Amino acid sequence: MSGPVAELSADAYGRAAAFLSGLDADWARHIAAVGPCRLETRPAREPYEALVRAIAYQQLHARAGDAILGRLLALYPDVPFPTPAQLLAGTVESQRACGFSAAKLAAVRGIAQAALDGVVPSLEQARQLSDEVLIARLAALRGVGRWTVEMFLIYSLERSDILPVDDFGVREGYRRLKRLEQAPTPRQMRAAGAAWSPWRTVAAWYLWRLPGR
Repeated sequence: MSGPVAELSADAYGRAAAFLSGLDADWARHIAAVGPCRLETRPAREPYEALVRAIAYQQLHARAGDAILGRLLALYPDVPFPTPAQLLAGTVESQRACGFSAAKLAAVRGIAQAALDGVVPSLEQARQLSDEVLIARLAALRGVGRWTVEMFLIYSLERSDILPVDDFGVREGYRRLKRLEQAPTPRQMRAAGAAWSPWRTVAAWYLWRLPGR
């Protein structure tokens, strides 16, 4: 796909909240209680960097991820973030010493190689590609997966219509919103979320904020 893709903007949050509030009383009550959407994005971050950072934080508390990433960046004091070539030129031993597992480091170096090969697009290129094209291309990378790409689409590309149905917080939030006995399956979540388009990203943000999250 080429051409502009729908992205979030400051005034879009208000329109999204109004749309979701109009769906039913549950949504209206929850959005009124939470207030305006305050999704914090990092739109200037290159896809390569965003994916490497995501791998560093996978399955870790934020503090542990901060420490690992900080040690990696300390290996490259002359740049804000190492380029793919710089990362690949570094030794596996020095990078493992930052705290990466063997699997995570293989994923990080694989992302760097994919960036050099053109599989991981530049930010400018990514902005012209559809959600599904990016998911298909990037989720195939070792250690990445669909959820990681969806977080990239939300936080780096500011896409407006992303619903991470595999995310426990989204499904548990919907269970609480609708007072269900069990959280929906990803397939059920996808079906329910169809009604929230074109603002499924904002819907996910509100679901993450249900009591008990």
